[in-house]
Amino acid sequence: MYYRLENPKVMKLNTLRPRRLRLSAPLRVMVRENHVCLNDLIYPIFVVPGTNVKEEIPSMPGCYHLSVDNAVRLAEDIYALGLRAIEVFGLPAYKDEIGSSAWDPQSPVQCAIRAIKKALPDMVIVGDVCLCQYTTHGHCGHLEGHYVDNDKTLKLLQKVAVSQAEAGADIIAQSDMLDGRVAAIREALDAHGFINVSIMSYAVKYASGYYGPFRDAADSAPQFGDRRQYQMDPANVREALKEVDLDLMEGADIIMVKPALAYLDVVRQVRDHIHHPVAVYNVSGEYAMVKAAAANGWIDEKRIVLETLTSMKRAGADIIITYHALDAARWLKEEE
Repeated sequence: MYYRLENPKVMKLNTLRPRRLRLSAPLRVMVRENHVCLNDLIYPIFVVPGTNVKEEIPSMPGCYHLSVDNAVRLAEDIYALGLRAIEVFGLPAYKDEIGSSAWDPQSPVQCAIRAIKKALPDMVIVGDVCLCQYTTHGHCGHLEGHYVDNDKTLKLLQKVAVSQAEAGADIIAQSDMLDGRVAAIREALDAHGFINVSIMSYAVKYASGYYGPFRDAADSAPQFGDRRQYQMDPANVREALKEVDLDLMEGADIIMVKPALAYLDVVRQVRDHIHHPVAVYNVSGEYAMVKAAAANGWIDEKRIVLETLTSMKRAGADIIITYHALDAARWLKEEE
């Protein structure tokens, strides 16, 4: 149907109709500026001691504590969906003051990395390097009183990184936010012959309230105080760029911003600031809020999740670590 407009000036303006390119799904896809694809996604898994363990994490519906045997089965399912990367977190069989189980070759994380790499050699495995879930006090390092001793902790992080590389990790991701840890880990990896193991630095990790469900999942809540001594103030952006610059100088291969959704402005500034790959972590609190709202019928979960992941790509992320990865993979396949 054609409409005759009486005013010629109005007619001229109305020949400019952006809606023309929105009229059908094929048109919208053809001119879409940002796409989420399976290769963008990393799925985090949580491994625990024991065998045949699969226990849902109460605050993270759809996510599980898995023994190594079940973690391998899940990894095979992930691979079959078309996802090619996982990040491995773990709960140890024992804890102590310095978190020594974090570099024990028989701890669940190291066992899972070895077993998954054997079953799926092409799966990219990211090892998370931190100490909070391995220490009795729940802080990310060696304590002197109530202070995390930065330089003593670096020596411990080196041990964790090397142990994960020995198990078969392709990427080491250190999440402690201590000064100089990228250089220390790069030095240790190179000294042990792991020159081709990459470092994905949690360079911009904020002291956020969005981590609550993860601390339930990883049993990593601090026994006193909080982590504001070493994680970043949510109000700061210039500091984020400083942290990025320092980590790149120290040898980071990939830069991460965590959390993602409330910090997309930071993601954009980081993306515009560097030429390295940028990752974001769509964290447990962001995931749990969507799951809770969906369970109550308040939102369309598929639409919200895909819109959220697209916003992260639009902000500049190349890589998205997300608990939504399995659902997103299925939904993206449906749209092919």
